[in-house]
Amino acid sequence: MSNQTDEIKKVSIIVSRGSLDGVYPGLIMSNGARMEGIEANLFFTFFGLDAIVDKRMDKLSISTVGNAAMRLPWGQKMPTWLGVIPGMAGFATYMMKKEMEKLDVPPVREFLQMIKDTGAGIYACKLALDMFHLTKNDLWEGVDDVLTVGDFYQKSAGGLILFT
Repeated sequence: MSNQTDEIKKVSIIVSRGSLDGVYPGLIMSNGARMEGIEANLFFTFFGLDAIVDKRMDKLSISTVGNAAMRLPWGQKMPTWLGVIPGMAGFATYMMKKEMEKLDVPPVREFLQMIKDTGAGIYACKLALDMFHLTKNDLWEGVDDVLTVGDFYQKSAGGLILFT
């Protein structure tokens, strides 16, 4: 149980994984923060950059290999070896997108735009961009800026930092 009595005023969320199940938690949490009037920043680093690279953001998928939490459509745990079967990742991605569509969860690009429209900050990690030989021109037009880790900490000052 938390003894926190202060109201949360700001969150900065780090997204480091580029799969659908790695990106959506950060999007959902930042959207929820904005809906509650909490200032929110999203910081995309390492493979999480795929969510804001313009040519990749609409093609995110579910990783089935080594995903011990993966379940079959009827709820049974999926043996991890099934993840290596050709087409399994595509099938899992299709199923996840269908379920999200039923719940009216928007696709990544649309969700990011909605979050940006609420005033949230969307940032890319400079080190990760350099490491993957990307430039700001490769990013979705809604990205506010490319930040160093030090810049990110300054933007996050006074708030909570969450790592998804």
